[in-house]
Amino acid sequence: MHEFATVYKPYNYQIISAKGRLPVTTTTEPIIVHSIINGEKVLTEKRIPRENPSNGKEIVGYAPFNTKEETVAAIEAAYEAFGKWKWVPVEERIERMRRAIEKIKSAIPELSRLLSREHGKPLYDSEGEFAVSLMWMEFACDNAKEVLQQTVKEHEKGKTIITYDPIGVVSAITPWNYPISLSTIKIAPALLAGNTMVLKPSPFAPLTVSKVAEMISSEFPPGVLNLVHGEAEVGVELTSNPKVAKIAFTGGTKTAKSIMKAASETIKKLTLELGGNDAAIILKSFDVNDERAMRRLVISNFLTAGQICMIAKRVYVHRSIYDQFVEKYIEAANKWIRVGNPFNPNVTIGPVNNAGQVKYVQSLVDDAESRGAEVIKLGTIIDPEIFDQGNFMQPTLVLGCDYNDPIVVEEQFGPTVPILTFDDEEQVIALHNESIYGLTSSVWGNEEDAVRIARRIEAGTTMINTAAVQGLDVRFPFGGVKQSGVGREYGVEGILSYTETHVINIPTVLDLPYIPE
Repeated sequence: MHEFATVYKPYNYQIISAKGRLPVTTTTEPIIVHSIINGEKVLTEKRIPRENPSNGKEIVGYAPFNTKEETVAAIEAAYEAFGKWKWVPVEERIERMRRAIEKIKSAIPELSRLLSREHGKPLYDSEGEFAVSLMWMEFACDNAKEVLQQTVKEHEKGKTIITYDPIGVVSAITPWNYPISLSTIKIAPALLAGNTMVLKPSPFAPLTVSKVAEMISSEFPPGVLNLVHGEAEVGVELTSNPKVAKIAFTGGTKTAKSIMKAASETIKKLTLELGGNDAAIILKSFDVNDERAMRRLVISNFLTAGQICMIAKRVYVHRSIYDQFVEKYIEAANKWIRVGNPFNPNVTIGPVNNAGQVKYVQSLVDDAESRGAEVIKLGTIIDPEIFDQGNFMQPTLVLGCDYNDPIVVEEQFGPTVPILTFDDEEQVIALHNESIYGLTSSVWGNEEDAVRIARRIEAGTTMINTAAVQGLDVRFPFGGVKQSGVGREYGVEGILSYTETHVINIPTVLDLPYIPE
């Protein structure tokens, strides 16, 4: 049994320790993945190389580069398959998904290593991503029948039947930071609800998700789950084709605005999980000597090298405990942060996924320093011989920023975090809520005080004394407010978001007296 199984239930994610692992050997031979259109693997003339973020000279593998015509073919296949798939009983859909889950479970050792090679995240983090992905897929299977069953309401005027019907063809466009979980979060509920899908992963992490999609697709009829890769013209077709009924997108707010415009032409349904500039609010009641809590906070800032939409990206600390807090935070960070090869069992943070992201994050840090902020390097580089070969960044703490500095108001999406002070609750609530984003947030301190403040925060999720994936529970809905998104994923709502509510009225009183003869 794989290590993650010890934390597999009850559908909540936990950080798996990297301590005590044996080094894992991994092949350096490039792999080739394929598109899947109508159940068939499709080779393309042009391919997209994916480099190892730990070593830019190594090609991990090649993904297809699909054309607009191939994308149209995938949509057509999904459209044709929907006509039959929507009538398949939910019990059969669940059974097929459970078989796919078992296939994925059996391949986790191989898939986790591939994910670490192409993404850069440490092996424990890759295994953790598969853990949360499978938790959600099993939750969806466990609950789909009950959630999707029709309800019948009898009343004085007759009877009303409410059904939850599939929408049609779903375009799923997913990002590179958590490619498995942010794909399965869409695949499982969409297919269980009777929809068909065309999935497009990011070119920055296309390999492992393609393997997973192939495993799932093989358990379903041809055309139910299709897979394409590519760039702008593929994305445009997936968001504008009239046969696409819904778009499920996780990514940047700027891209989402273009998607919304494209979707408006045919009024497509949308689920958009977008960026966030999630704040952690540290109350004066927070115990700075609580080492476990401080470690949770450090992890909430730097897990996956800070490349998580729901990670805590700015920290506000009550002025009365600021100096002690910073001292203890640095101490905790230096204990936990160990940068290096993702396959080194002692490493907690690997490279940043791509060179463009390194450049962007470093520009924010440099800008803050130029404005007079203090930049403190955190942790230890334990594989210095490879540090300059890849997209490595040593995590940094930034002190003395202004509330309106770019590193505070923009989403860094990398291994740096600013810490700022506040004086009272009204001030910190205002500082939090003035952001255009509202994905997640966290409040740390006495529970009663923390919950009181949480109720006034504008966010889709607020966690108390924990943050980011450490507090994620797939049983409950997840999504953002304001420019952090539209709709919800996970939970019952995440299943129902792939359905249309259909009301069938059967009145017994047919003569309505208020309508004139």
